[in-house]
Amino acid sequence: MKKALLSRREALQRAGLVGAGLVMGGGGLVACSPGMGQSPNQDVDILNFALNLEYLEAAFYLAAVGRIGDIRNLGGNAEIRLPQGFDGTQPVPGLSPAVRQFAEELAEDELAHVRFLRQALGSAAVARPVIDLDQAFREAGRLASNGAITNFNPFANELFFLHGAFIFEDVGVTAYKGAAPLITDRNNVLDPAAGILAVEAYHAGATRLFLYQRKDEPVTPDLTVEQVVQAISNLRAQVGGGKDEGITKMGKANLVPADANGVAFGRTVSEVLRIVYLTGNTGVSMGGFFPQGLNGRFRTS
Repeated sequence: MKKALLSRREALQRAGLVGAGLVMGGGGLVACSPGMGQSPNQDVDILNFALNLEYLEAAFYLAAVGRIGDIRNLGGNAEIRLPQGFDGTQPVPGLSPAVRQFAEELAEDELAHVRFLRQALGSAAVARPVIDLDQAFREAGRLASNGAITNFNPFANELFFLHGAFIFEDVGVTAYKGAAPLITDRNNVLDPAAGILAVEAYHAGATRLFLYQRKDEPVTPDLTVEQVVQAISNLRAQVGGGKDEGITKMGKANLVPADANGVAFGRTVSEVLRIVYLTGNTGVSMGGFFPQGLNGRFRTS
């Protein structure tokens, strides 16, 4: 297993950096595929866009299990903002054994994604941007609940942690799906990217199941888990080009969000940015979970 992982890393590194070659273009560092002369492709930019999202997810899950130190100095020392009174060195209070193990597995996966992409990109890897896991969550909670939730903190308890995970996981799936048609090297870049997409989909499905099992529990005096999850889904759909579903549909469980053909939704870069920046506007280059924007070429919605 370890040998196979290393070979995939080496293959991706060769494809993204060595085999493709790096040139300076008008928009910064771009890659050129063999046999295409100086015709640029976007593989390096796509992988760096993914790396920004993986930094965010890794920071969230590592903080949730009390291991924020594992990401603090990885990719630079940019600020990671956490809620007052929570420093990420102790797990979310009150996690059940099942959810605790789930959170630890996700933390390991997302940290591995960051390391994998950084190794593959080498010197072309972007630094970790400033990440906000405090005010951004409060704003997301307020927007999704029409003001009913005013101080949402995903690190306060197990149920809020699961809602925080729901905000992220489906976005990761749609981002990788949306990027797939843009990847030039289908053998050495698309294959590992598809593998990461599959892992994110497993994460999303498990998160949705945990929430579905508690769908009737009250989150506020007037809102159940099902209603809050639907509100989050509606908000993502509103700013992210539709392409979203809650954990129920027509009164039945809906654990696999997909289109009419049973195909996972895909989002454009702009649609993903409008979600993580918590804005429905185009032309925005920072905000929400990335208060100073993403690093790399793809940063403006």
